[in-house]
Amino acid sequence: MIVLGSTGSIGVNTLEIAKKFDLAIDVLVAGNNIKLLNKQIAEHNPSLVVISDQADLSQVDHTNVKQGDTAILDAIEHSASELVVNALVGFMGLRPTLKAIECGKRIALANKESLVAGGAFIDMSKIQPIDSEHFGLWYLNNNARPVERMLITASGGAFRDWPIEKIQSATLQDALNHPNWAMGQKITIDSASMMNKMFELLEARWLFGEGEYDALIETKSLIHALIDYKDGSTTAHFAKANMQLPIAYAVMGKADEAILKPVNLLEVGSLEFREITTERYPIWQIREELLANPKRGVVVNAANEAAIELFVDGQIGFLEISKRVIEAFGHFRDEPQSIEDVFDLDSEVRHYVKAMS
Repeated sequence: MIVLGSTGSIGVNTLEIAKKFDLAIDVLVAGNNIKLLNKQIAEHNPSLVVISDQADLSQVDHTNVKQGDTAILDAIEHSASELVVNALVGFMGLRPTLKAIECGKRIALANKESLVAGGAFIDMSKIQPIDSEHFGLWYLNNNARPVERMLITASGGAFRDWPIEKIQSATLQDALNHPNWAMGQKITIDSASMMNKMFELLEARWLFGEGEYDALIETKSLIHALIDYKDGSTTAHFAKANMQLPIAYAVMGKADEAILKPVNLLEVGSLEFREITTERYPIWQIREELLANPKRGVVVNAANEAAIELFVDGQIGFLEISKRVIEAFGHFRDEPQSIEDVFDLDSEVRHYVKAMS
């Protein structure tokens, strides 16, 4: 397989599954964690390695190393592998997804932005989601009973227990202090603002079609998805928060042996559910309009990435991220009509958000 983002958490877990089931790795694509990449090279012996920075080329322990976004697309096109695991972060993951589809490859997708920004122009039959929430919905929906509503869960992020008035003064370090686990910088900030869950709802809309989608907070992150059926019953997908289960299904199409230990409900004791409110998570106020107009996801994604850059650089406060996204969403109302429009609109929105006073 081709693993894009091999040194991130999804990539690391993908390689664990590859090792467990003796699956061959053809291409590794990584960022700046060269130390970990070299360990992966030694263990999996890929035929090609692609990294992001030219300056790191000499540090990679491999005879066939390329650099840059174009090299990623070339690797997808020329590899004999029929599977691409796309665990890249951000909008940069869209072109590799499109290239993989163009080449007739299957995609195990953890790159949210591919569907958020370009879902209208992506062949969903080629996509198997790796996110635990979408995997949970897929897992529950395999029985084909008539569905009333699909729900996913959120941890609540770094500020779920903060006094609301204190969030205004939250720092970058505060936003990165996730209550349940350690993740990359962007996804942790998105979790704190609830943008991550907004993206996942939009992904679900593209993956499973029109319908009713919503989310709620489950503080222990043991339930990942629920489905309300038209007969009045609800089924929940319980699993420990370990990405290897959805990865195994996405990569192999099945899992005939234990990937995780089952959740022991006696040890859990109790679960707590909370509503996602616009007072704590202002971005939630555009949820219904976004789901009704899913092609405008490119606006939300571009505005969010641009605003996060400003927040990380100390130019704006945490709540200003959602404020700028909401303003951009209201300003850019035209839907892209082609994938070229998606890339053009992405650039325009980023410029608009960074130029806000």
